[in-house]
Amino acid sequence: MIQLRFSRIYIDWPLFYSLIILIAVGLMVIYSASNQNIDMIIRQLVRIVIALAALLLFAQIEPNTLYRWSPYIYAFGLLLLVLVLFFGVTGKGAQRWLNIGIFKIQPSEIMKLAVPMMTAWILVRFSFPANFKSITLALIIIIIPSAMVIIQPDLGTAILIAASGLIVLFLAAVSWKLIFVSFGLIAAVAPFIWTNLHGYQQDRILTLFDPWSDPLGAGYHTIQSIIAIGSGGMYGKGWLNGTQSRLDFIPEQSTDFIFSVFAEEFGLVGVLLLLGLYMFIIIRCLKISLTVQHTYSRLLAGSLATTFFCYMFVNIGMVSGILPIVGVPLPLISYGGTSMVTLMAAFGVLMSISSHKKLMH
Repeated sequence: MIQLRFSRIYIDWPLFYSLIILIAVGLMVIYSASNQNIDMIIRQLVRIVIALAALLLFAQIEPNTLYRWSPYIYAFGLLLLVLVLFFGVTGKGAQRWLNIGIFKIQPSEIMKLAVPMMTAWILVRFSFPANFKSITLALIIIIIPSAMVIIQPDLGTAILIAASGLIVLFLAAVSWKLIFVSFGLIAAVAPFIWTNLHGYQQDRILTLFDPWSDPLGAGYHTIQSIIAIGSGGMYGKGWLNGTQSRLDFIPEQSTDFIFSVFAEEFGLVGVLLLLGLYMFIIIRCLKISLTVQHTYSRLLAGSLATTFFCYMFVNIGMVSGILPIVGVPLPLISYGGTSMVTLMAAFGVLMSISSHKKLMH
């Protein structure tokens, strides 16, 4: 049974306030990127309320309970991924969502939390420091959902799911020999992976090196995003005054490319402030992971903090033209529901780990 302690509310207030500021910035940019669409803001506010409820709930659950429930959460996420294969809703060429009546959910987002929880559980349950058996089991745990998400297809989310689990392995002090062997195996199977990518995914990777080779095709998104970011200059054009977004040159400007809208309107100064806010959140989370003694909590906290950095880095790198376009939203800024709820639940887990240090055994 889940053990909740409501004698006090367990919240890391500096982390909580910084998250609220980030979400508020997201609402402001969504309002601009959507051409002042109030309906989108209302829908996003509903999602924010649900996300905050998830954060508060997970923050009260003891790490011992999270540890015991890790296999069940992982199994539930896998079940949802299987349901997506058979009953999933198709949108924008991908079958990623489940329609549960009131709203749609994206089960692959849930796996961003379930995979590191289960990977940490495997390592603590079977062997720590990691040995061949526990590493093999952990890799299986990581590969299965990642492969199921690639099939949807959703390469970006699959990469982040795999990264969240692999970071746990890295934090578990896996030997450098095994790491180099793993990179060798990845290099060996890379040709097979390449041949099984969709044509548009191959184009996105190839276009990374020279987007201007196909300015009206595969390189269009990258080029327009770079133009928007560069046109912001030092101080930006001002809120609601972005020309690239107003004229709809920026693709998916409320979701994957929302950073381009932000950079155009607030310039380099605004971007540096936003990155500073992200860095504060990440450093705060890493500090939590470094102060925890129990292995499961330390691995999970470190993975969640590092994976959050990966979300941010991949999105900003993608829209800046230094990484392929893989369809990853900017965390807590982009318009969307399941991603925000999962991220806030993850921060709730971090707050739980921080608050219940003495209760973990």
